Amino acid sequence: MEHVQRIVCGTVNCFLISNGKNAVLVDTGFKKYREKVLDACRPYQVRLLVLTHGHMDHVQNAAFLSQALHCPIAMHKADLHLLADNMVQRLSASSILGRIVLLFSVKSFKLDGIPAFSPTVFLEDGDSLDNCGISAKVVGLPGHTDGSIGLDVGERDLIVGDALMNMFYPTVSMLYHSQEIMLKSVEKIEKLGTRTIHFGHGNPVQNRKWAQ
Repeated sequence: MEHVQRIVCGTVNCFLISNGKNAVLVDTGFKKYREKVLDACRPYQVRLLVLTHGHMDHVQNAAFLSQALHCPIAMHKADLHLLADNMVQRLSASSILGRIVLLFSVKSFKLDGIPAFSPTVFLEDGDSLDNCGISAKVVGLPGHTDGSIGLDVGERDLIVGDALMNMFYPTVSMLYHSQEIMLKSVEKIEKLGTRTIHFGHGNPVQNRKWAQ
């Protein structure tokens, strides 16, 4: 049975999905946390590094960890251009808290670069990670970014990236490239039913009705 391990990297979460010795790493955190993530991975044979989307706080260590762990990098092709410039897909926010988060997010995007890397695996909605020894399926969750994805692990755990957030309280993502598309992704999450939701930011909670 798959186990989902949360690796807290400041305000950002990375995850290890493991089954015995096999594991998949999901997201990478900021550069200053790269040794923490690497140490968490050492007991396993990490077969794949999956990026839920292309924002810096989720991908900055991808090149380092891929090389250190000798594993390929996977993501959705629609976010590939974000690796060169996180500002390519404009983000918006509707709430006051969301605008504060957006201000700090944009500032972080501009502070430091993303070390160059080239994903070699491109994931689509419905793809399986069985070939990595992990029972998990890709769930397309666009809206926060065009290529945002999640992973449905054993139909028990759902890693959602930033499609949902729990920075202050559990909610629909405060930031979005397309609010309309994001709300459709949130509806998809709701329809999956009983799942433990693992956020890119914040503590896990049980699935619920998210959109009001």
